[in-house]
Amino acid sequence: MGRVRWGVLATGWIAERFTAELVGMESDAEVVAVASRTRAGAQAFADRFGIERAYGDWASLAADEDVDVVYVATPHSAHREAAGLCLEAGRAVLCEKAFTLNAREAEELVCLARARGSFLMEAMWMYCHPLIRRLRELVADGAIGEVRTIQADFGLAGPFEPSHRLRDPKQGGGALLDLGVYPVSFAQLLLGEPSAITARAVLSEESVDLRTGALLSWESGAHALVHCSIDAATPVTASVTGSRGRIDIPDGFFHPDRFVLHRPGREPEEFTGEGPRDSLRHEAAEVIRCLRAGEQESPLVPLDGTLAVMRTLDAVREQVGVRYPGE
Repeated sequence: MGRVRWGVLATGWIAERFTAELVGMESDAEVVAVASRTRAGAQAFADRFGIERAYGDWASLAADEDVDVVYVATPHSAHREAAGLCLEAGRAVLCEKAFTLNAREAEELVCLARARGSFLMEAMWMYCHPLIRRLRELVADGAIGEVRTIQADFGLAGPFEPSHRLRDPKQGGGALLDLGVYPVSFAQLLLGEPSAITARAVLSEESVDLRTGALLSWESGAHALVHCSIDAATPVTASVTGSRGRIDIPDGFFHPDRFVLHRPGREPEEFTGEGPRDSLRHEAAEVIRCLRAGEQESPLVPLDGTLAVMRTLDAVREQVGVRYPGE
């Protein structure tokens, strides 16, 4: 396979960011089509990025046989429909996170992809980030001993108007699915699916979560404290403490430019990255690598891990009383 041909489904800000990264990978990637709910919106996006074909409906993009893989960048309330449409048409799919509204929808997409032998991956770019991969390797190699506690948070100050998608139940609004997916995914990257969950939240007038905190526990005795918010700016830090040391990510934990390894009797070791810390190129490169290798799933972002995270998010929402229309 030469250059991988991408289609982009949706034209919001995250689609703009990802498309800009793909355009910069001209030896490996080519964006050949874009779709929106309106032809005018798709054409404006196509004109901006020099994309050849613009569709005013999702089905036309899904049916485009010149497209190798579709990047689904809609709000997560539409992920099941959009990704499913593309998988049914035989396209590989990279789908934004949160992967779907709930674990049932996620299971449907995974089963569809596996039944058809199609590539499917959640766009959990954190898992593809070089420093997060290095941190995971250190933990797996026992650099800090047995993991005992994890802390991670992601909060924005807002305020967001009631009409904003983050407060709209019809679009899967609330802090948990948009922001909380990062702390939960970070904890489960290192420890897997928790065996017990305790959660509390403050809900908005629209009955989505403004702030959610959860304690995740594992049979090993390890636990993780995770927090997310859309009405309070948090430090966006993470820390992993083990029996023989600790790793701290001092800011922007899901796209770090550095982390620090602390071990008794040794000087702290700082690990730093190269290039823009917030680049989405790493996840694009992983999709391209998988497609060229004929892999149906990414070992960095395995579908079973995505399903496990969705089950945790479901359990948290069940405890705090957030339900979306149609559930």
